Amino acid sequence: MKPPLHLNCDLAESYGNLKAGDDNSILPFVDAVNIACGFHGGDPLTIESTIRAAIALGKQIGAHPSYPDLSGFGRRRMEMSSTELSSCLRYQICAVKGITESLGGHLSHVKVHGALYNTACKDRDTAAVIADTIASISADLMLMAPFESEMHLAASQAGLKTMFECFGDRLYDDDLNLVSREVPGAILQGSNDVLNQVQSLFQGYIITVSGQARKILCDTICVHGDHPDVVSSLRLIDSTIRKMHVD
Repeated sequence: MKPPLHLNCDLAESYGNLKAGDDNSILPFVDAVNIACGFHGGDPLTIESTIRAAIALGKQIGAHPSYPDLSGFGRRRMEMSSTELSSCLRYQICAVKGITESLGGHLSHVKVHGALYNTACKDRDTAAVIADTIASISADLMLMAPFESEMHLAASQAGLKTMFECFGDRLYDDDLNLVSREVPGAILQGSNDVLNQVQSLFQGYIITVSGQARKILCDTICVHGDHPDVVSSLRLIDSTIRKMHVD
């Protein structure tokens, strides 16, 4: 029997007067939330209030650490030593873990953000730092990462479980890597386009930039919290895919 659709979303990315996404409207429609840790987005009040809401709704809670790039929303690659990157990750993950546990919740996973995610998918050393740091915090934490990426391989070597992640609102290259956000069309526009991609991912394949249908292994599908159509997309997904699966 096919497992139910599992959706995740990056939340708590607002910072002060800078608002990103509508967390309260998103939360009811997703299964797991990835909480920004303050280094690309997320201030203490936003982080705590989002965690509280996620606990109340019974959502899986994860930490969403990034490069220390608040002004660039964590989407710029940075050169850091392994020691500095590990300390940066530990600081962020433990902060969200501590807040979650102090509120009676449980941290289930880690999903790194933005440029760090893209780098670690391909760079073995970066992936190893991420996996080893997470394992040293708790071997029970899962890592969200694409199947057969360097992060997946590093997680396996570190003794961590991996949730294989795909993206419902991003265009894929033929090699199953994400098309750069700088390329026109890299971010899918409109709820119907997002729905169509989520449907294909749920069935185990993706239509790439050249129109190829490629098999892809996916445990969880991300729809980004700062996508302009995220709420309408999630409502449409809920009323179609989830309803069809229940029926």
